[in-house]
Amino acid sequence: MLFPSPAAELWRDLFNGRDLGGWKANAYPDSWSVVDGAIRACAIKESSHLFFVGSRSDGHEALKDFELEVVARSEPNSNGGIFIHTDTSTQSAALRLSKGYEIQLNSSAKEKRKTGSLYAVVDLPVSPVDETNWFTTLITVRGQHITVQLDGKLVVDYTEPALVQRPPERAGRRLNPAGGALALQAHDPGSTFYFKSIRIRTLSPD
Repeated sequence: MLFPSPAAELWRDLFNGRDLGGWKANAYPDSWSVVDGAIRACAIKESSHLFFVGSRSDGHEALKDFELEVVARSEPNSNGGIFIHTDTSTQSAALRLSKGYEIQLNSSAKEKRKTGSLYAVVDLPVSPVDETNWFTTLITVRGQHITVQLDGKLVVDYTEPALVQRPPERAGRRLNPAGGALALQAHDPGSTFYFKSIRIRTLSPD
């Protein structure tokens, strides 16, 4: 099932194509740069996440019901991700974000959860795209319903149960009723992803 969007606002660009204005890293800011009009993500240490903060100086913008479109590509054998409904809370020495959902980006053989996966919730064993070429990820959140499309193909259609139970190490993997932050992941020093377009439009709840 794909969401109709009659009540959607106009698309809003979150990346200006020139610099990292409106974005803030939670750690190791040198992991992030702009190269040839695209955000380059390559962690200089364990990992780093780049949060969309807009014009706010006191934290991130809370995003609840929306369509998010991200155009990305990777170097070979790279891992990355897009986080939604998250915040800056972390767990583990690797600075893993502890809240919200991750939409996996992965061109590495080692990681078995492939691009488009709703990480550790709906996992894809085979990537539907060649990540070394530009591809488009469309993430839709409305109420408790999340869909993921890759280059127009629906790959995830998930509704979060009302009383969802997660393993203790992933207890925060759920939607926030108040909305949450959007973040990009620089997974490790051996992985490089590029993001040349990031845009969003707000949806009205059902």
